[in-house]
Amino acid sequence: MSTETDYYELLQVERTADDKVIKTAFRRLAMQYHPDRNPGDNEAEAKFRAINEAYDCLKDPQKRAAYDRFGKAAFQNGGPGGGFGGGGGFEGFSDIFDNIFGEFMGGGRGGGQRSSVRRGADLRYDLEITLEDAYAGKQASITVDVAAQCDTCDGRGAKPGTGTQHCKTCGGHGKVRAQQGFFVVERTCPACHGAGEVISDPCPDCHGEGRIEKTKTLDVGIPAGVDEGTRIRLTGEGEAGARGGPAGDLYIFIHLAEHRIFQRDGTTLFARAPISFTTAALGGSIEVPGLDKQRHEIRIPAGIQSGKQIRQRGAGMPVLNGRGHGDLVIQIDVETPTKLTARQKELLEEFRATETGEESPQSSGFFSRIKGMWEDLTD
Repeated sequence: MSTETDYYELLQVERTADDKVIKTAFRRLAMQYHPDRNPGDNEAEAKFRAINEAYDCLKDPQKRAAYDRFGKAAFQNGGPGGGFGGGGGFEGFSDIFDNIFGEFMGGGRGGGQRSSVRRGADLRYDLEITLEDAYAGKQASITVDVAAQCDTCDGRGAKPGTGTQHCKTCGGHGKVRAQQGFFVVERTCPACHGAGEVISDPCPDCHGEGRIEKTKTLDVGIPAGVDEGTRIRLTGEGEAGARGGPAGDLYIFIHLAEHRIFQRDGTTLFARAPISFTTAALGGSIEVPGLDKQRHEIRIPAGIQSGKQIRQRGAGMPVLNGRGHGDLVIQIDVETPTKLTARQKELLEEFRATETGEESPQSSGFFSRIKGMWEDLTD
């Protein structure tokens, strides 16, 4: 096949094709003409090489621009990008497949050596506080067990006075590759476990890990207004990174202990207040202690019914990282007396004797509807 064939024609795309179209065409043709699918077919092998050469040019914006302007002459005699064609421009079928599947395997081989520095893991700590603490905020002290940086080797993992060496198995890449038929398989290097470096003389305290288990005591600032599930991050207080890598973060998850009076929904506080039937009938007031350590007077209007809610503005929880407070909502439960003296019973009997039905409109209306149902049944 002539080496003068146009690269766009080789890939069967228009000259205006974008990168996605070119890549798709290349993958399709490379699979079609791959030598494993065409054993002993020299023409297919030559086509496969030419397709790779064309894609190497057109996938690079600078090389493609030079090719569009000057053709293959742009890469001859030391021109830009050089090195297409000829015996030295082809690096083997496994390298060609870096172009096809490289992005699914962490990039090609030429991306430089793999760094042995790895960030430490993030940690979680569950902290239970009272509703009063959530209202006012507090400073809490916690104790955590973490993998901290080894002081003996300063986190490098090597014995003081020694260093690390590039892994000979993977050449410092941290991964090894093997071609299995049509596929190139990439695995973590078994010698360095992906670090790209090996320690010949490890630190006696951390055994080459660069970190050891320690118990740390930390102060945590709990802001006013935190709620169940609020997350507080302590940057750099997680596990130390392996071999000198940066530490992860510690996340404090807030949990609220059950309160004996209040329930919470966002910034709103709820409480149930039982009152006597006389207070419900005549009206009055009750006092409710607030989380702000103040007494809040709740005025009860005459004739209030069970389940009625009374809202006290601004007596709820503070807004987290903001201004203002939510509301305090008191739900009224009218309590029916169960133990009455003889005099109380006498007074209630006198009251019942004077009832006209207008005192309890809901009751009279309900029984009127029942009476109507009985009349319908007897008709």
